[in-house]
Amino acid sequence: MVESHSPVLEMLWEAQDPHHALDRRFGFSEGQAAGRWVAGTLDEHWGFRIDSCERIVMSGGNALAWVGTPSGRLLAKWSVVPERFPRLAETARLTSWLYGRGLPVSAPVPGRDGRLQVEVDGVSMGVQREIVGDLLDTADLNQVRAAGAVLAQLQDALAAYPDADQIPALAVPSKPLAARVADWLDSRVDHLPVAARDTLRGLVAIAPPDRLPRQLVHFDFRSANILCAGGEVAAILDFEEARHDHRLVELARAAVLLGTRYHSWGPVSAEVRAAFLAGYESVRPLTPAEAGWLDILLLWQGLAMVPPGDDPTGWGPSALSQLTRP
Repeated sequence: MVESHSPVLEMLWEAQDPHHALDRRFGFSEGQAAGRWVAGTLDEHWGFRIDSCERIVMSGGNALAWVGTPSGRLLAKWSVVPERFPRLAETARLTSWLYGRGLPVSAPVPGRDGRLQVEVDGVSMGVQREIVGDLLDTADLNQVRAAGAVLAQLQDALAAYPDADQIPALAVPSKPLAARVADWLDSRVDHLPVAARDTLRGLVAIAPPDRLPRQLVHFDFRSANILCAGGEVAAILDFEEARHDHRLVELARAAVLLGTRYHSWGPVSAEVRAAFLAGYESVRPLTPAEAGWLDILLLWQGLAMVPPGDDPTGWGPSALSQLTRP
Protein backbone atom coordinates (compact mmCIF):
# COMPACT_ATOMS: atom_id res chain seq x y z
CA MET A 1 0.00 0.00 0.00
CA VAL A 2 1.25 3.49 -0.85
CA GLU A 3 2.57 5.53 2.05
CA SER A 4 0.19 8.08 3.52
CA HIS A 5 2.39 11.15 3.09
CA SER A 6 1.59 13.45 0.17
CA PRO A 7 3.91 13.45 -2.86
CA VAL A 8 5.83 16.61 -3.70
CA LEU A 9 3.96 18.50 -6.44
CA GLU A 10 5.85 20.50 -9.08
CA MET A 11 5.35 22.18 -12.44
CA LEU A 12 7.88 21.19 -15.10
CA TRP A 13 8.21 24.68 -16.57
CA GLU A 14 4.96 26.63 -16.11
CA ALA A 15 4.77 29.39 -13.49
CA GLN A 16 1.57 28.08 -11.89
CA ASP A 17 0.54 26.68 -8.52
CA PRO A 18 0.95 22.88 -8.85
CA HIS A 19 -1.88 22.22 -6.38
CA HIS A 20 -4.29 24.18 -8.58
CA ALA A 21 -3.00 22.43 -11.70
CA LEU A 22 -3.47 19.01 -10.09
CA ASP A 23 -7.07 19.86 -9.28
CA ARG A 24 -8.09 21.67 -12.48
CA ARG A 25 -6.26 19.52 -15.00
CA PHE A 26 -6.25 16.09 -13.42
CA GLY A 27 -9.20 16.16 -11.00
CA PHE A 28 -7.37 15.51 -7.72
CA SER A 29 -8.03 17.83 -4.82
CA GLU A 30 -4.72 17.00 -3.17
CA GLY A 31 -1.53 15.02 -3.74
CA GLN A 32 -2.44 12.04 -1.54
CA ALA A 33 -5.50 11.33 -3.67
CA ALA A 34 -3.38 11.43 -6.83
CA GLY A 35 -0.81 9.12 -5.24
CA ARG A 36 -3.49 6.61 -4.24
CA TRP A 37 -4.92 6.65 -7.77
CA VAL A 38 -1.47 6.08 -9.31
CA ALA A 39 -0.83 3.19 -6.91
CA GLY A 40 -4.21 1.60 -7.61
CA THR A 41 -3.79 1.93 -11.38
CA LEU A 42 -0.31 0.39 -11.35
CA ASP A 43 -1.53 -2.45 -9.16
CA GLU A 44 -4.60 -3.20 -11.29
CA HIS A 45 -3.07 -2.85 -14.75
CA TRP A 46 0.63 -3.65 -14.22
CA GLY A 47 0.62 -5.81 -11.09
CA PHE A 48 3.04 -3.57 -9.19
CA ARG A 49 2.77 -3.08 -5.45
CA ILE A 50 3.51 0.57 -4.78
CA ASP A 51 5.23 1.45 -1.50
CA SER A 52 5.43 5.21 -2.07
CA CYS A 53 4.50 7.97 -4.50
CA GLU A 54 7.28 10.46 -3.98
CA ARG A 55 6.82 13.19 -6.55
CA ILE A 56 4.39 14.32 -9.25
CA VAL A 57 5.52 16.76 -11.95
CA MET A 58 3.01 18.33 -14.36
CA SER A 59 3.27 19.98 -17.76
CA GLY A 60 0.27 20.90 -19.89
CA GLY A 61 -2.07 17.89 -19.83
CA ASN A 62 0.69 15.47 -18.79
CA ALA A 63 1.79 14.28 -15.35
CA LEU A 64 4.78 12.19 -14.30
CA ALA A 65 4.92 10.33 -10.97
CA TRP A 66 7.97 8.78 -9.31
CA VAL A 67 6.93 5.71 -7.32
CA GLY A 68 8.76 3.18 -5.18
CA THR A 69 8.22 -0.57 -5.45
CA PRO A 70 9.94 -3.60 -3.89
CA SER A 71 11.69 -4.16 -7.24
CA GLY A 72 12.90 -0.59 -7.71
CA ARG A 73 11.64 2.86 -8.65
CA LEU A 74 9.24 3.40 -11.53
CA LEU A 75 7.98 6.39 -13.47
CA ALA A 76 4.31 6.51 -14.37
CA LYS A 77 3.38 9.10 -16.99
CA TRP A 78 -0.19 9.89 -17.98
CA SER A 79 -2.04 12.29 -20.22
CA VAL A 80 -5.58 13.66 -20.02
CA VAL A 81 -5.55 14.96 -23.61
CA PRO A 82 -7.53 12.38 -25.66
CA GLU A 83 -6.33 13.57 -29.06
CA ARG A 84 -2.79 12.62 -28.02
CA PHE A 85 -3.67 9.06 -27.01
CA PRO A 86 -3.04 7.44 -30.44
CA ARG A 87 0.36 9.16 -30.69
CA LEU A 88 1.31 8.04 -27.18
CA ALA A 89 0.46 4.44 -28.02
CA GLU A 90 2.54 4.54 -31.20
CA THR A 91 5.54 6.26 -29.63
CA ALA A 92 5.49 3.63 -26.87
CA ARG A 93 5.73 0.94 -29.56
CA LEU A 94 8.54 2.88 -31.22
CA THR A 95 10.49 3.24 -27.97
CA SER A 96 10.12 -0.47 -27.24
CA TRP A 97 11.41 -1.29 -30.75
CA LEU A 98 14.40 1.02 -30.32
CA TYR A 99 15.21 -0.62 -26.99
CA GLY A 100 15.19 -3.98 -28.72
CA ARG A 101 17.69 -2.61 -31.24
CA GLY A 102 20.09 -1.68 -28.44
CA LEU A 103 19.46 2.08 -28.39
CA PRO A 104 19.71 3.82 -24.99
CA VAL A 105 16.05 4.60 -24.42
CA SER A 106 13.69 4.22 -21.46
CA ALA A 107 11.65 1.20 -22.49
CA PRO A 108 7.95 1.06 -21.57
CA VAL A 109 6.95 -1.72 -19.18
CA PRO A 110 4.10 -3.84 -20.60
CA GLY A 111 0.89 -4.02 -18.58
CA ARG A 112 -0.78 -7.23 -17.48
CA ASP A 113 -2.49 -7.54 -20.88
CA GLY A 114 0.67 -6.71 -22.84
CA ARG A 115 -0.26 -3.14 -23.72
CA LEU A 116 2.56 -0.61 -23.50
CA GLN A 117 0.17 2.32 -23.09
CA VAL A 118 -3.00 1.72 -21.10
CA GLU A 119 -6.12 3.85 -21.47
CA VAL A 120 -8.15 3.89 -18.25
CA ASP A 121 -10.31 6.39 -16.36
CA GLY A 122 -10.11 8.85 -19.25
CA VAL A 123 -6.30 8.93 -19.25
CA SER A 124 -3.53 7.25 -21.21
CA MET A 125 -0.74 5.92 -18.97
CA GLY A 126 2.66 4.38 -19.58
CA VAL A 127 5.22 3.02 -17.10
CA GLN A 128 9.02 2.97 -17.26
CA ARG A 129 11.74 1.87 -14.89
CA GLU A 130 13.86 4.69 -13.51
CA ILE A 131 17.21 5.07 -15.26
CA VAL A 132 20.01 6.40 -13.10
CA GLY A 133 21.74 9.41 -14.60
CA ASP A 134 21.91 13.18 -14.78
CA LEU A 135 20.75 15.50 -17.52
CA LEU A 136 23.36 16.17 -20.18
CA ASP A 137 25.92 18.70 -18.93
CA THR A 138 27.12 20.80 -21.87
CA ALA A 139 30.18 21.84 -19.83
CA ASP A 140 31.39 18.23 -20.23
CA LEU A 141 32.57 17.97 -23.83
CA ASN A 142 32.89 14.19 -23.54
CA GLN A 143 29.17 13.99 -22.83
CA VAL A 144 28.49 16.43 -25.66
CA ARG A 145 30.45 14.35 -28.18
CA ALA A 146 28.77 11.18 -26.93
CA ALA A 147 25.37 12.83 -27.44
CA GLY A 148 26.27 13.72 -31.03
CA ALA A 149 27.31 10.15 -31.75
CA VAL A 150 24.14 8.76 -30.20
CA LEU A 151 21.96 11.11 -32.26
CA ALA A 152 23.52 9.71 -35.45
CA GLN A 153 22.90 6.16 -34.24
CA LEU A 154 19.33 7.02 -33.28
CA GLN A 155 18.62 8.54 -36.68
CA ASP A 156 19.99 5.46 -38.43
CA ALA A 157 17.65 3.30 -36.36
CA LEU A 158 14.65 5.58 -36.88
CA ALA A 159 15.21 5.46 -40.63
CA ALA A 160 14.75 1.69 -40.47
CA TYR A 161 11.67 1.67 -38.21
CA PRO A 162 9.11 -0.42 -40.12
CA ASP A 163 6.00 1.27 -38.67
CA ALA A 164 7.03 4.90 -39.07
CA ASP A 165 3.90 5.62 -41.10
CA GLN A 166 1.71 4.58 -38.14
CA ILE A 167 2.79 7.52 -35.97
CA PRO A 168 0.16 10.26 -36.30
CA ALA A 169 1.66 13.17 -38.20
CA LEU A 170 2.40 16.50 -36.63
CA ALA A 171 2.09 19.68 -38.68
CA VAL A 172 5.45 19.62 -40.47
CA PRO A 173 5.89 21.48 -43.78
CA SER A 174 6.58 19.20 -46.73
CA LYS A 175 8.04 21.99 -48.88
CA PRO A 176 11.67 21.90 -50.00
CA LEU A 177 14.11 23.30 -47.45
CA ALA A 178 14.83 26.42 -49.50
CA ALA A 179 11.12 27.27 -49.59
CA ARG A 180 10.72 26.60 -45.86
CA VAL A 181 13.55 28.96 -44.96
CA ALA A 182 12.32 31.58 -47.43
CA ASP A 183 8.79 31.39 -46.03
CA TRP A 184 10.17 31.85 -42.53
CA LEU A 185 12.19 34.88 -43.65
CA ASP A 186 9.05 36.40 -45.16
CA SER A 187 7.04 36.11 -41.95
CA ARG A 188 7.44 37.86 -38.61
CA VAL A 189 11.23 38.29 -38.51
CA ASP A 190 11.40 42.09 -38.63
CA HIS A 191 13.12 42.10 -35.23
CA LEU A 192 16.20 40.42 -36.74
CA PRO A 193 19.07 42.51 -38.19
CA VAL A 194 18.77 43.08 -41.91
CA ALA A 195 22.31 41.77 -42.44
CA ALA A 196 21.40 38.48 -40.82
CA ARG A 197 18.27 38.05 -42.91
CA ASP A 198 20.09 38.99 -46.11
CA THR A 199 22.93 36.59 -45.35
CA LEU A 200 20.58 33.69 -44.74
CA ARG A 201 18.58 34.47 -47.87
CA GLY A 202 21.78 34.64 -49.92
CA LEU A 203 23.03 31.33 -48.57
CA VAL A 204 19.74 29.64 -49.45
CA ALA A 205 19.94 31.04 -52.99
CA ILE A 206 23.31 29.34 -53.63
CA ALA A 207 22.63 26.17 -51.61
CA PRO A 208 23.17 22.73 -53.13
CA PRO A 209 20.07 21.06 -54.59
CA ASP A 210 17.79 19.82 -51.83
CA ARG A 211 17.98 16.06 -52.24
CA LEU A 212 17.99 15.36 -48.52
CA PRO A 213 15.62 12.50 -47.67
CA ARG A 214 12.96 12.88 -45.00
CA GLN A 215 12.63 10.27 -42.28
CA LEU A 216 11.33 9.76 -38.76
CA VAL A 217 13.28 11.89 -36.26
CA HIS A 218 13.09 12.52 -32.50
CA PHE A 219 12.99 16.34 -32.90
CA ASP A 220 13.42 17.22 -29.21
CA PHE A 221 17.00 16.07 -28.71
CA ARG A 222 18.45 18.36 -26.01
CA SER A 223 19.72 18.35 -22.44
CA ALA A 224 16.22 18.09 -20.94
CA ASN A 225 15.74 14.75 -22.73
CA ILE A 226 19.22 13.20 -22.47
CA LEU A 227 20.40 11.33 -19.36
CA CYS A 228 24.13 10.71 -19.00
CA ALA A 229 26.13 8.49 -16.65
CA GLY A 230 29.88 8.05 -16.58
CA GLY A 231 30.43 10.20 -19.66
CA GLU A 232 28.04 8.14 -21.77
CA VAL A 233 24.41 8.61 -22.80
CA ALA A 234 22.29 6.47 -20.48
CA ALA A 235 18.91 7.28 -22.03
CA ILE A 236 17.18 9.38 -24.67
CA LEU A 237 13.81 10.44 -23.27
CA ASP A 238 10.47 11.69 -24.55
CA PHE A 239 9.63 10.72 -28.14
CA GLU A 240 6.33 12.61 -28.10
CA GLU A 241 7.55 15.15 -30.68
CA ALA A 242 8.70 12.49 -33.16
CA ARG A 243 7.90 13.44 -36.75
CA HIS A 244 9.08 13.15 -40.34
CA ASP A 245 11.68 15.71 -41.32
CA HIS A 246 15.20 15.97 -42.70
CA ARG A 247 17.81 14.49 -40.38
CA LEU A 248 19.97 17.59 -40.95
CA VAL A 249 17.16 19.84 -39.72
CA GLU A 250 17.08 17.80 -36.52
CA LEU A 251 20.87 17.89 -36.26
CA ALA A 252 20.95 21.68 -36.59
CA ARG A 253 18.07 22.13 -34.17
CA ALA A 254 19.74 19.83 -31.63
CA ALA A 255 23.07 21.64 -31.93
CA VAL A 256 21.37 24.99 -31.28
CA LEU A 257 19.05 23.83 -28.47
CA LEU A 258 21.40 21.28 -26.89
CA GLY A 259 21.80 23.08 -23.56
CA THR A 260 18.13 23.91 -22.98
CA ARG A 261 16.21 22.57 -20.00
CA TYR A 262 12.88 23.34 -18.37
CA HIS A 263 13.82 26.61 -16.64
CA SER A 264 17.13 27.24 -18.40
CA TRP A 265 16.70 28.30 -22.00
CA GLY A 266 19.85 29.69 -23.55
CA PRO A 267 22.36 28.91 -26.32
CA VAL A 268 25.52 26.84 -26.06
CA SER A 269 28.94 28.08 -27.12
CA ALA A 270 30.49 27.55 -30.54
CA GLU A 271 32.89 25.08 -28.89
CA VAL A 272 30.00 22.97 -27.61
CA ARG A 273 28.25 23.00 -31.00
CA ALA A 274 31.49 21.92 -32.67
CA ALA A 275 32.01 19.06 -30.21
CA PHE A 276 28.44 17.87 -30.71
CA LEU A 277 28.76 17.94 -34.49
CA ALA A 278 32.13 16.17 -34.32
CA GLY A 279 30.52 13.41 -32.26
CA TYR A 280 27.77 13.08 -34.85
CA GLU A 281 30.22 12.89 -37.76
CA SER A 282 32.29 10.27 -35.94
CA VAL A 283 29.36 7.95 -36.69
CA ARG A 284 27.97 9.48 -39.85
CA PRO A 285 30.26 11.84 -41.80
CA LEU A 286 28.43 14.46 -43.86
CA THR A 287 28.74 14.75 -47.60
CA PRO A 288 29.90 18.14 -48.98
CA ALA A 289 26.31 18.97 -49.96
CA GLU A 290 25.04 18.07 -46.48
CA ALA A 291 27.78 20.14 -44.86
CA GLY A 292 26.73 23.11 -46.99
CA TRP A 293 23.12 22.75 -45.94
CA LEU A 294 24.06 22.25 -42.29
CA ASP A 295 25.71 25.68 -42.10
CA ILE A 296 22.52 27.22 -43.49
CA LEU A 297 20.29 25.28 -41.11
CA LEU A 298 22.43 26.16 -38.08
CA LEU A 299 22.05 29.85 -38.90
CA TRP A 300 18.32 29.43 -39.52
CA GLN A 301 17.69 27.58 -36.27
CA GLY A 302 19.86 30.02 -34.35
CA LEU A 303 18.01 33.05 -35.71
CA ALA A 304 14.66 31.36 -35.08
CA MET A 305 15.43 31.37 -31.35
CA VAL A 306 16.08 35.12 -31.17
CA PRO A 307 13.11 36.71 -29.35
CA PRO A 308 11.64 40.11 -30.14
CA GLY A 309 12.57 42.62 -27.47
CA ASP A 310 14.61 41.52 -24.46
CA ASP A 311 17.07 38.69 -24.99
CA PRO A 312 18.37 37.89 -21.49
CA THR A 313 20.09 34.61 -22.38
CA GLY A 314 21.89 35.83 -25.50
CA TRP A 315 20.24 34.05 -28.41
CA GLY A 316 20.87 37.06 -30.65
CA PRO A 317 24.65 37.30 -30.14
CA SER A 318 24.93 33.52 -30.42
CA ALA A 319 23.14 33.44 -33.79
CA LEU A 320 24.90 36.53 -35.14
CA SER A 321 28.30 35.09 -34.23
CA GLN A 322 27.75 32.54 -36.98
CA LEU A 323 27.74 35.32 -39.56
CA THR A 324 31.45 35.95 -38.90
CA ARG A 325 32.50 32.33 -39.26
CA PRO A 326 34.83 31.56 -42.20
